[in-house]
Amino acid sequence: MRRIIILLLISVIYSSATKANEGMWIPILLEKYNIEEMQKLGFKLTAEDIYCINQASMKDAVVIFGGGCTGELISDEGLLITNHHCGYGAIQSHSSVENDYLTNGFWASSKDNELSNKNLSTTFLKRMEDVTDLVLEGVSDTISENKRAEIIAKNSEKIINEATRDNHYKAKVKAFFHGNQYFLFVNEVFNDVRLVGAPPSAIGKFGGDTDNWMWPRHTGDFSLFRIYADKNNQPADYSPDNVPFKPLKHFPISTKGIEEGDFTMVFGFPGSTEQYVPSYHLKMITEKVNPELIDIRTKKLNIIKRYQEADPAVRIQYAAKYARISNSWKRWIGEIKGLDKLNAIDKKEDFEKDFQLWATQQPNQNYATILNEYKEVYTNYGEYDLAYNFLLEVIYRNGMEAVKASAYLNSLKKAYESDSIDYNKTEELKQKLKKQYDAFFKDYHQPIDKELTAALLSMYKDRISNQFHPETYAFVNKKYKGDIKEYVDAVFAKSMFTNKDVLYRFIDDFSEKSIKKLSKDPALVLFESFYEVYKNNIWPKYKTLDAKLNKLNRNYMAAQMKYLQDAVFYPDANFTLRVSYGQVKSYIPRDGVKYQNYTTLDGIIEKDNPDIYDYRVPEKLKTLYNNKDFGKYEVNGTVPVCFIATNHTTGGNSGSPVVNANGELIGVNFDRAWEGVMSDLMFNPEQCRNISLDIRYVLFLVDKFAGAGYLLDEMTIIE
Repeated sequence: MRRIIILLLISVIYSSATKANEGMWIPILLEKYNIEEMQKLGFKLTAEDIYCINQASMKDAVVIFGGGCTGELISDEGLLITNHHCGYGAIQSHSSVENDYLTNGFWASSKDNELSNKNLSTTFLKRMEDVTDLVLEGVSDTISENKRAEIIAKNSEKIINEATRDNHYKAKVKAFFHGNQYFLFVNEVFNDVRLVGAPPSAIGKFGGDTDNWMWPRHTGDFSLFRIYADKNNQPADYSPDNVPFKPLKHFPISTKGIEEGDFTMVFGFPGSTEQYVPSYHLKMITEKVNPELIDIRTKKLNIIKRYQEADPAVRIQYAAKYARISNSWKRWIGEIKGLDKLNAIDKKEDFEKDFQLWATQQPNQNYATILNEYKEVYTNYGEYDLAYNFLLEVIYRNGMEAVKASAYLNSLKKAYESDSIDYNKTEELKQKLKKQYDAFFKDYHQPIDKELTAALLSMYKDRISNQFHPETYAFVNKKYKGDIKEYVDAVFAKSMFTNKDVLYRFIDDFSEKSIKKLSKDPALVLFESFYEVYKNNIWPKYKTLDAKLNKLNRNYMAAQMKYLQDAVFYPDANFTLRVSYGQVKSYIPRDGVKYQNYTTLDGIIEKDNPDIYDYRVPEKLKTLYNNKDFGKYEVNGTVPVCFIATNHTTGGNSGSPVVNANGELIGVNFDRAWEGVMSDLMFNPEQCRNISLDIRYVLFLVDKFAGAGYLLDEMTIIE
């Protein structure tokens, strides 16, 4: 009987998951594994309508936007929609106190007024291919992990070179199922991407970090960009001579709306999940690592917010930084709650007990030792993982800003230490560095950095084991009697990296004689003190343990797939193009509460509060509401805003198209409900909901609020 119960549990956690709408599926395998179930749920198209290399398909209208989001084409003139938070950095880069596009929004009156963006690209997938046999050629169980990695890297390079020979494409080989399968991805990258339009943050970020990860939601989270190409429709760097890109396909837009139970499909680039990890991993992140990371980010957010509320210019400077810090902070909190509600660790342990019973009965296999090996590794891994991530929080992840920026000059130092100095190149490097520091100081407020530096140094000292403490703390104890604040005062008083004018004079006059002065700068000394700990005390052991885990994960994944031979597994997300499908569906977050599947403009007006920045509804939107000036976007006396469905999504799916059974765009994915953010680790069909912006609200805002109805003329709108 116990065997039957455990197998039923396994079917919930590891099965094909189509009944629960779980999974992030590989598009070229839809015909084999998913299309029949999708059509049972209402999908009216074929697998080739989604992915095909011989004719235009949905894949030709979906892009990687920037480095971590998804976007989709909505016109045959390269017009692209993604999330407001995905375009946030670009919008911020064009914003100033005089032209505050974050606060006021931006709408190009014509193509000539669209704004170019440095370092912003869009990436189309041209084709993907299973290359497992080619990648693993020469790999055997008897070789070392280093040798295995070497062979795989060499084979992958050969495959990539072959795929990109005599063309302008770029290619990657990505591992699936923890290195048990490999796919080649051939991409086309466009680097001329221009800002077309964005609503004010009071719409695009309505609810702010208060509502982030929450449902009900009322955020108009979208922005519009346009891809440009050369006159032959090929990728090209920015040029005023470039023309709007002509895509193979763009999404038609449906204004027919959604109902409970309607089929939905999300097509995008989910970033990272860990569905098949052992119970030891869940224990580590929920009991040891993430609670500490939550605390340090709470400290960062509290400090930054206080300064933002006091100064509008600082609010703009730190808007994107605050959002980046807050995003994972809130997700970690919800993840811990969701896993606890699911009894996820208990479920994993029950599975592992039955897996172990099976593993011990397998002849000529090494599966029986896997879980014990996991236990041994995780005994030490948690401590190193915490030290590693905490150090990154202190230095690199919006931590001590001037300290991090001090390291930029190491490139100049190395250039002058070279035996063969090229002075022309050093001058070029100086100018490049000043541009890098221009970007740094544009969004830098020294009082914030100074307070953060003192707070983060104190937290690291108190929370992290002494074996990972840099020499800085001994220096502070000796010279400043342990007073970290006094030490930080001295660092900021003496360092050149807190003063732009002083720093630029130093760069301009830099020579071999400057190296000694640079090496004594207290900000750089502090950076290098932490870097030495990272390099000598954390990284070597962390890397060794991580390598052991990688091998265990690969073997455990293969073992699970043998154990459950009749199950259909989907691979963890790895920022490659995936399909997830489900249905529009309400849910019950807790006892006595039921959330309906949509929100409306009524809810925005209900939340309006001029005293709270996140809930200040723009006057024009209130006027439209009060006058009931909804145009053709009106439904039951209001305008639809957002909706939820059971699609399995994660980071990277931000901006993904949400389509109906006919393949028509009905929404733009932008978030998950807080009760279900543990879906990166374990999916709960009763609680996991993706949150999407209703495309009708987008059209309403572009047309009635922004007065940019000319953009709608480009679109294919199905009423």
